[in-house]
Amino acid sequence: MRIAKAQYFIEDQIDGVGICKKIEKAGRTCYLSDGNITGDSYIEFIKKIISNGHHSVLEHEKISVRFIFNRGVSHEMVRHRLSSFSQESTRFCNYSKNKFDNNITIIDPCFWPEKNIENTLDYQKFEIWLETITLIEKNYLKLIELGAQPQEARDILPNALKTEIVVTANLREWRWIFHERAINKKAHPQMREVMMPLLDEFKKKIPVVFDDLCYT
Repeated sequence: MRIAKAQYFIEDQIDGVGICKKIEKAGRTCYLSDGNITGDSYIEFIKKIISNGHHSVLEHEKISVRFIFNRGVSHEMVRHRLSSFSQESTRFCNYSKNKFDNNITIIDPCFWPEKNIENTLDYQKFEIWLETITLIEKNYLKLIELGAQPQEARDILPNALKTEIVVTANLREWRWIFHERAINKKAHPQMREVMMPLLDEFKKKIPVVFDDLCYT
């Protein structure tokens, strides 16, 4: 068994200024104000459309992100219906094969740090979690050995199982995803673990569009 950290990878080579200029050009069609475009006019234009709630203009651009996190969290991600998803399939991935090093990969629970010996209760929780996951892996591999198909053996796999999922969404939908999964303090801790740094990276790569979104 391997324990991995949750992470993400942006799949696109992002030209942030180019994205903003395309949004501005599309948005100015509504007002036939192309003549007002300058080298940096997109800054105030995008600020204005966001403040006015004219968010549909942001739908002209999209970004794909590959997430590696647990399957429980992935079930929350796929609720964002205005997105496209391609996800690792436990029906067809046989974790007993050499391709997977003959074991399952589990995502580290960020709320129970393995080495947090100062908090004895948290460490006890982690130990129970690890004991349970270890038994699940043993029995999953045993089921495969007995001839069970991956789609049958997967019934005992846990929410903590690592999954990869590529999410493609337009910028308007990404704003909503960040609002619900990073800014909202009620979001799952393991979701915020990846979504907060992703929001920071979007801000660095794309001017203006995400500047008003902040988490604490």
